[in-house]
Amino acid sequence: MEEQRHGFVIICSTIVFLGLVAFSTCIAAEVKRTKVRDIKLDGKLCYLPASPAFGLGLAALVCLLVVQIAGNTAIGMQFCSREKKTGFKPRKPKIAIALLVLSWISFILAMILLGGATSISQRQPYGEGWLDGDCYVVRAGVYAGSAVLVLATVIFSLGSILTTRTRDWRKQVEQGKKIHAQMG
Repeated sequence: MEEQRHGFVIICSTIVFLGLVAFSTCIAAEVKRTKVRDIKLDGKLCYLPASPAFGLGLAALVCLLVVQIAGNTAIGMQFCSREKKTGFKPRKPKIAIALLVLSWISFILAMILLGGATSISQRQPYGEGWLDGDCYVVRAGVYAGSAVLVLATVIFSLGSILTTRTRDWRKQVEQGKKIHAQMG
């Protein structure tokens, strides 16, 4: 029982920590992204230097991926093992599933935004731009929007985990009260 709580706390702490890292790297990438004034033109050819936003975006992508994997693993373990641990058949966890679906939606949107913005933030040499030889710059607010979606993913994942977890805790507390009432 105590080991389960420790594992639960470790997973939730990991999700929160990596979510905050992903959020902060998104904000840092927004500040460090390549600006239009950084474009160098040579006739029709353009050049953009490498941006620190590339590395920050990659870090945010990795952290967000680990957050989603950890959150889904925790939720899956609770759904699969609830009946074995507590002896109770699981009810239809509508709220937990709705939060899980919302976490996946925000996760996918964040990955698309972060992936696109990060790939555009690479160095773009003359004549070898990001797409068709043209230089592209990440618009203001793309990384900030990704940061908001990262927070949404973390909140929805934790909400889904806590929703399934609180039901188990209530049942275990009720069982504990019954045992103590019989002994006393």
